[in-house]
Amino acid sequence: MTESEIERPSKTAVKKEMQALQQLGEQLVKLSNNELAKIPIRDEHLSEAISTARRLTSREGLRRQLQYIGKLMRGIDLSEIEAGLTKREEGQRELARAFHRLEGLRDQIVEEGLPGIEKVVEQFPDADRQRLRTLILQVAKDAKANKPPAAKRKLFQYLKELQEHKVKD
Repeated sequence: MTESEIERPSKTAVKKEMQALQQLGEQLVKLSNNELAKIPIRDEHLSEAISTARRLTSREGLRRQLQYIGKLMRGIDLSEIEAGLTKREEGQRELARAFHRLEGLRDQIVEEGLPGIEKVVEQFPDADRQRLRTLILQVAKDAKANKPPAAKRKLFQYLKELQEHKVKD
């Protein structure tokens, strides 16, 4: 065996690398316009290929375009693109965690009833006590009457508004 044969990757390794690049390209194609704008794509051919793929409706055409995107990505530095996608995913996870924290707070104050209002006011000083009181009483009333949890959803929305207002300040 010569030295060049030893260093050359196997066909399987090359194929796996191409599939990984195509999957990365597919992630970019599936992003919304706002999300894609936040990803630093410096190569104009790659950017153009991604926008073309987003317009395609044919499955076969999209498959070929993703292969082309993968081929283009072989020749460029992907560290910024990967970092941008990672940052986006972390943001999505943080949004999910915030959502779950709000759900937990909502469930806790519904369980505690009116004394739970103080917990909300501690976290969100701008909270309207009367509105919270009304929503908590409505949740209890709906639960007693076996009605759909519309008031519970309204309470969650109000907590979400309070959190968004707190983040802006």
